[in-house]
Amino acid sequence: MKNSEINQRRIASSPRGVGVMCNFYADRAENSTIWDVEGRAYTDFAAGIAVLNTGHRHPAVVAAITKQLERFTHTAYQIVPYESSVALAERINALVPIAGPKKTAFFTTGVEAVENAVKIARCYTQRAAIVAFSGAFHGRTLMGMALTGKVAPYKLGFGPMPADVYHVPFPSETQHVSVADSMQALERLFKTDVDPQRVAAVIIEPVQGEGGFNVAPPELMVKLRAICDQHGILLIADEVQTGFGRTGKLFAMEHHSVQADIITMAKSLAGGMPLSGLCGRAEVMDAPAPGGLGGTYAGNPLAVAAAHAVLDTLVTESLLARAEALGAKLRAFLEAAQAHNPCMAQVRGLGAMNAVEFVDPATGQPSAEITVRVQQHALDHGLLLLTCGVYGNVIRFLHPLTIPDAQFDAALLTLGQALKSVLPAAVR
Repeated sequence: MKNSEINQRRIASSPRGVGVMCNFYADRAENSTIWDVEGRAYTDFAAGIAVLNTGHRHPAVVAAITKQLERFTHTAYQIVPYESSVALAERINALVPIAGPKKTAFFTTGVEAVENAVKIARCYTQRAAIVAFSGAFHGRTLMGMALTGKVAPYKLGFGPMPADVYHVPFPSETQHVSVADSMQALERLFKTDVDPQRVAAVIIEPVQGEGGFNVAPPELMVKLRAICDQHGILLIADEVQTGFGRTGKLFAMEHHSVQADIITMAKSLAGGMPLSGLCGRAEVMDAPAPGGLGGTYAGNPLAVAAAHAVLDTLVTESLLARAEALGAKLRAFLEAAQAHNPCMAQVRGLGAMNAVEFVDPATGQPSAEITVRVQQHALDHGLLLLTCGVYGNVIRFLHPLTIPDAQFDAALLTLGQALKSVLPAAVR
């Protein structure tokens, strides 16, 4: 079987709207390595877009799925529930950084968790408006697109968007947006576009994902919490990408002195199985009437079993500490390279959620072209990287936290060569 043959079949059978980055096709995977159908190995620094903090096919996850597979695969939790889901909700409630009584509901995809967070916030507050941030990514459904703060490719041709969604700038040093700028924009929004008494929730990623791995400053979170409390607005932390160890904490909100009212989660929750959830203050979560929440596949038993194994593995393999160690090593490597590379505008991140932003050294403007060249050079040499950012000029690093040290070090050597490949001729 050839990659090129499969690619021709894909083009003929699948719509172009399902964008595909790689021109090779996966055959098998293990921990931090993917092999394509022609036998070539790739080190995976994408991890299924932050889904595989515990790596491909972690033995504990495989064993948990296999055990559940022998019992049952589906009942629809709303029809015939199962204890494993109740137990997982109890575990999540005990772990999420929200004070007081909490409740958790499970769904299938990250955007389902986000949409249900919006539903719950509107039901609890009896208000309609939602405030999000520029550069945010909250999913590809209509409400997800409305909340998302990036037009191309997510919103092109899909309008109109759902109403009563507003955006304010997210702090960014490279885009010259300060916390004060963000807060002034929010205050102006309340004066010119929407009465804060009509706002149900503010939703924010503690570290923006698709937006470019911009880290929310602690000052921003403190000020947002104060404004939400002042006006009776709920604060929703979208931890779909940041959750389950990626930032060196189980949840990125643990880096902050204030708490959210609702936290959404997905991706690495279930080690590659489709599972999402949201956890919030019990009185908030209980606002919808019975039947108002759910879904046919919500909280699938195989995915729930996998999630229990992921939570166990994060502890038994000390993966939070591992995230900090790998992240520190990568940042040090990138910062050393940045000192000699004028294309690298900024290195940033939290824990093992790191990124580098690229600019044209001649103009200082964001350069998607240079970014893609780095990505392609790495891919040609067996290292899978993802780009992101409003201008497409950021490379984000999402390696499994279980990656072996030798493979990680080899990947850094490949990355170093990719970074050198875009150096101006005068610097080389």
